[in-house]
Amino acid sequence: MSWFKRIKQGIQTTTSEKKEAPDGLWHKCPNCKKTTTMKDLKANLYVCDKCNFHNRINSPEYFEIIFDDNVFEELFTNIYPKDLLGFNDLKPYGARLQEAQKKSGLTDAMRVGAGEVNGKGLVVACMDFNFIGGSMGSVVGEKIARSIDHCIAHKVGLLIISKSGGARMMESAFSLMQMAKTSAKLTQLAAARLPYISLMTDPTTGGVTASYAMLGDINTAEPGALIGFAGPRVIKETIKKDLPEGFQSAEFLLEHGFLDFIVDRKELKNRLSTLLELFEK
Repeated sequence: MSWFKRIKQGIQTTTSEKKEAPDGLWHKCPNCKKTTTMKDLKANLYVCDKCNFHNRINSPEYFEIIFDDNVFEELFTNIYPKDLLGFNDLKPYGARLQEAQKKSGLTDAMRVGAGEVNGKGLVVACMDFNFIGGSMGSVVGEKIARSIDHCIAHKVGLLIISKSGGARMMESAFSLMQMAKTSAKLTQLAAARLPYISLMTDPTTGGVTASYAMLGDINTAEPGALIGFAGPRVIKETIKKDLPEGFQSAEFLLEHGFLDFIVDRKELKNRLSTLLELFEK
């Protein structure tokens, strides 16, 4: 039975012979540290099956979750950002745009899809955090404006999924103008008596929170999402008071009346179709 015993002590395998697990095969939950395969994580809609932590996802994943059979028409793909100000900090803004477009495969920080949710028409405008932190620039504002026009023309509701670090500083006033622009366009949607549902995901901050993210007929969020305008340090220095623990979490905002409800990602599609049915009545 000598083959059960270690004959030689120490690791004999050379570095070149070692086998490493391929990248992207495993995922460790940032909250509870449980390790699971990416296949199982995707099957669970990128939600930890142990602690229900909602990992950040982007428009491809949300569209697959929401639209029936992942069938939708992508709208306004011909809108591209421009460096109107010739902005330059550590690198030119034009170079940042090219780098972000190459890395993410996106033209800007928002994609818009039109399809059906359990047979009911819906336009979904989803922000992508992997494009310059989901920052709101002129293209984001223009896509929202055109989405509203499309909703009015086709008599369907609008869902905006926010995931953003706020206004895009490289566009200066052009970015800040989108706050007023999107807010004004949403009044047209309300006048047409069409529903607007706002889904805030982690994180939703800055000018996005201060404009369209909080203007929904229904304001909802994913569990544990960070939602706020300014950071805790800035707020504390302004009001000169200590801040409550977790005051920018979705749960805290729900408790204090800023949200209508918190929706688990696994319940999102059915909840949306229920809301659309209620609005139809």
